[in-house]
Amino acid sequence: MNSDNFVQLFQKGFRVTLGATASLVEVLQDPERRDESLSKLNQEWSVLSAEWAQKGEVTEQEARGFVDTLLAKRTGHSAGASSATATTPSAPPDVQLELQELTAQIVAMRAELERLRTQDSSS
Repeated sequence: MNSDNFVQLFQKGFRVTLGATASLVEVLQDPERRDESLSKLNQEWSVLSAEWAQKGEVTEQEARGFVDTLLAKRTGHSAGASSATATTPSAPPDVQLELQELTAQIVAMRAELERLRTQDSSS
């Protein structure tokens, strides 16, 4: 298996998982959507995985923007024209902490993927 294909497969799997988790959090926060979401589970798996992958991609981009903003604040640089704090919805502190932990895990995974890509290309 080509390493690029493996990376893409891993990234899609990660995004599906991230999107499914984001959907689960949304369902837990909004009981009215619970019935709608449960009926969606009866849909074909490929449709759901594509939807979750898309939602995971959006969530990944939001998390990346959030981390970039935090890093910019730590290093003293301005966040630029688009501030992630203005678009980041407020959440309870425990959810924010969990999001920060997940974001840190994403950063670590991306670093590991880059290391593997570099290692594979030099082989």
